[in-house]
Amino acid sequence: MFTPCPTERSVAIAGRVEAFVREVVVPYERDPRNTDHGPSAELVAELRDKARAAGLMTPHILPDGDHLTQRETAAVLKPSGLSPLGPVAVNTMAPDEGNMFLIGKVGTTAQKAAFLDKLVSGQARSAFFMTEPAAEGGAGSDPSMLMTTAEPDGDDWVINGRKAFITGADGAQVGIIMARTGPKDRIAATMFLVDLPNPAVRIERVLDTIDSSMPGGHSLVAIDNLRVPQTQVLGEVDAGLRYAQVRLSPARLSHCMRWLGSTARAHEIATEYATTRKAFGKLLIDHEGVGFMLAENLIDLQQAALMIDWCADALDGGSLATTESSMAKVAVSEALYRVADRCVQVMGGLGVSRDTIVEQVLREVRAFRIYDGPTEVHKWSLAKKIKRDQLGAARHG
Repeated sequence: MFTPCPTERSVAIAGRVEAFVREVVVPYERDPRNTDHGPSAELVAELRDKARAAGLMTPHILPDGDHLTQRETAAVLKPSGLSPLGPVAVNTMAPDEGNMFLIGKVGTTAQKAAFLDKLVSGQARSAFFMTEPAAEGGAGSDPSMLMTTAEPDGDDWVINGRKAFITGADGAQVGIIMARTGPKDRIAATMFLVDLPNPAVRIERVLDTIDSSMPGGHSLVAIDNLRVPQTQVLGEVDAGLRYAQVRLSPARLSHCMRWLGSTARAHEIATEYATTRKAFGKLLIDHEGVGFMLAENLIDLQQAALMIDWCADALDGGSLATTESSMAKVAVSEALYRVADRCVQVMGGLGVSRDTIVEQVLREVRAFRIYDGPTEVHKWSLAKKIKRDQLGAARHG
């Protein structure tokens, strides 16, 4: 189903990850500890113990701390997503995967020891505090609307604000908080590393959302006079928006990788159903309407895989890949939603039940069309680039 892995080491790791997810993780999919707000802390710990015993904890980061290339990471994260619980078990899930990448790129040696090591080992989870409540005019897809503030106070910073849809905040031990540090007439933000839980970071409620795969769910959070030492500024002061781009392109691509695995599995389940279930005297797949849907799935899955690898190559070449990741995010999220929707349709009543993961995959990829930038925002950004490039070419023509 997936395009060939690019290196011998990623072939080996990806094969072990796939076997582990199929043989060990999949049986947990009906575990009652899977809640509407994600798998419980007990279930996460149990799955990670098994991954650790199999030598598959955080498989995209090597024992010497080196990170696989993005193309290699794609090879590993795709099979980790074959179950919604797979990324949780082997520690390739969001937001931890993106947070580990960012701290690894920007953090100091001391910060890595204090915050990164426990994430890589799977002993802790993290949260990325950027999005803010829309009702209060806070930042969403437009980071320039950031309202949370950080004010210097001696050797510390004092942070105040409210955040919304913060994935994994409930139960996280590491936080990265984005706050405005420049005057209101200038867009400047800084990232801060924080230890959690902290009484100054209060979860007001865990939101009820369409998706349910991420531990801790998505929270509405109040930050009241949170004091953070200067040593926990991640990177440079006022450079937070630049670092966000360092994180966001690989992170949104990682989402594509994982959900490609999940939709490929949904397609497997729908295909098995269509080749065993009969109606009107023949197998479902022999009815053109059903067979064509499965054929369209193959096309969308392959195109999604190629888009992911194309964007991964751009990142591996040293580019921020802002344009490539926007294009990949739109193409892949829309394609995978079509795949999941067809799988539900092929399976009929069984497809909308929770007897298989197909209905969950549909919910998860529906949310993915919004998370990490809605499709329309990415198209708008791409349209601006088209205009900018065209006008620039005309001026120099």
